[in-house]
Amino acid sequence: MKRFAARLAAGCLVLAAALPATAADLKVEVHGDHGRPVILVPGLGGGAWVWKDTAAALRGGHTVYVVTLPGFDGTPPPAGGNYLDQAGDALVGLIRERHLDKPVLVGHSLGGTLALKLASEHPELLGGVVAVDGLPVFPGSEGLPAAQRSAMAAAMQARMRAATPAQFQAQQIAYMQKIGVLDPAKAEVYGKLNAKSDPKATAQYMAEDFGLDLRAALKRADLPVLEISPYNAPDFAAGPMAMSEQQKADYYRSLLASAPKARVASIGPARHFVMLDQPAKFQQTLDAFLDTL
Repeated sequence: MKRFAARLAAGCLVLAAALPATAADLKVEVHGDHGRPVILVPGLGGGAWVWKDTAAALRGGHTVYVVTLPGFDGTPPPAGGNYLDQAGDALVGLIRERHLDKPVLVGHSLGGTLALKLASEHPELLGGVVAVDGLPVFPGSEGLPAAQRSAMAAAMQARMRAATPAQFQAQQIAYMQKIGVLDPAKAEVYGKLNAKSDPKATAQYMAEDFGLDLRAALKRADLPVLEISPYNAPDFAAGPMAMSEQQKADYYRSLLASAPKARVASIGPARHFVMLDQPAKFQQTLDAFLDTL
């Protein structure tokens, strides 16, 4: 009897692993009830709080779906497998299960990379994609061989997984202060919100993102794609990252060269969370893109 129970449990685990991810795997908030649907996807560790102002601005003319990926903002992490692939499947499930007609997918950072991934895999489902400082390959790693990128991703994951909860929160605050946003006080608030995410899940998402290279696949993304490039001049004034605003936008444009209908818009002064640093400029840029669809 015990052997039968063990086999049954093992069989259930195999079946569960084989089932595709669905919209039920996402935490979804809905704002508004008419107009072209817009799906907002936060980045690494982010929750719906990232898109609070954006969702409020869009809800008058769009039905807005704000999703939180499993493992972020206090939600349970995936049980196993490739997290980005499952997140992509869940977004496809959301579109199909709710019969969304050509939604616009707007993703920040990791969410932007995920949006580009879906644009290359399921362009027929989408009306357009906006990647907010999310790229088809991790910036600075585009020249690395795939094997080296994978090895670096694994090492990065191991370091992140080893952090204690206090260390993880400190890392998130430091990241927000140096890269995330311009206002140090807000950086601490946002860092603590990011730290509500599962550290091990965050580490795996990060490793998968670093190991990804979607540049060649983007040739299939035959739909309007907008990449938003934030720029803060002091951050790029000296050192190996020294570049002008135009040079940074051109660099991003080069990484998206395979996408037939991609363009880049720069917004500054802003850091990685451009929608939090420059909400008015960001919304104006997003609205202008939506008006062209």
